[in-house]
Formats: sequence, structure tokens, C-alpha cells
Amino acid sequence: MSNEHLTTRDTPIAAGEAAPDFTLPDQDKNDVNLHALLDQTGADVVLSFYPLDFSSVCSAEMGCFTRDIDKFRAKKATVLGISCDSFYAHKVWREQLGIGIPLLADMHRAVCRAYGFYFPPLNVAGRGTVVVGPDKTVKWVSARELGVAIDNEALLGAVG
Repeated sequence: MSNEHLTTRDTPIAAGEAAPDFTLPDQDKNDVNLHALLDQTGADVVLSFYPLDFSSVCSAEMGCFTRDIDKFRAKKATVLGISCDSFYAHKVWREQLGIGIPLLADMHRAVCRAYGFYFPPLNVAGRGTVVVGPDKTVKWVSARELGVAIDNEALLGAVG
């Protein structure tokens, strides 16, 4: 799997821009390709960039996605967590917390950089959420400080 085609950006991607395609392994080492997923589902995909597995805010945020998963499914949206942790860490964290969404491992930091959510001081993904429509265009973006989780009600208003 190669994401060498991706271009690093210094600021978060904006609504209306084309969503960079990527392939990343999930917690079970299965490759997930964004554009193929969009073609397959014909519905929105939510990309939730977060810094670290096992941290308090990230755990709370993923717990909220799990709690609200039926609301996202009702809108036919797929939610994907993305951090720079390994798929091994994702698997353990997902099992321990009962996280109900796939977690993608951006270990080379290419995807978080391409979407403008790289946090250099810690060499991790920053915190941000992107809704990509079935036309492969960014519909909505929320960039936040590391300690601020997403407001799922605002996010749910942006999907579907």
C-alpha cells in the first residue's frame, strides 16, 4: 500500500476541495481505500483524525462515535478513526473500549499530512474531522485543539 502520491499541506483541507484518495490498514490489517469505500457505499465517509490511542479525550471521542453509531448508520455514513498508532495498538484499544468504528493506522503520517491534520510537536495526527461526500469532495471540516472532542450533533447535521 502506497500513499506516495499524497501532498503535504500546512492547513486543514477545506469544504469544496477534492478529497485525497488513500489506502490505510485497519485494526485487522485489512486495507481500506477511501475512494473505493465511497464508490461502494454511495454515501458520506467521516474521517476522524485523532492524536493517540489510549488517551482520555481520544477515548471519550471514540466512545461517542460508538454510542452514536446507529445515528450515523441511519444517515448511511461510515465513520473511520485515523491516527498514527499501529494497527496492533488500534486492535487492543478497540477491543478494550468496545469501539464500534474501524480505526486506520497512518503510521507514515502521509494521510494526516495530506488532510492538514499533522501535529509536529508530538509527531502525531492533530484533531480534526472531515466529511467526504460520495462525489469524493469534502463537504464539511472541523479542526480542533488536541483536547477538544468533536460535537457529534454538529457532525450529524453535516452528514447525509
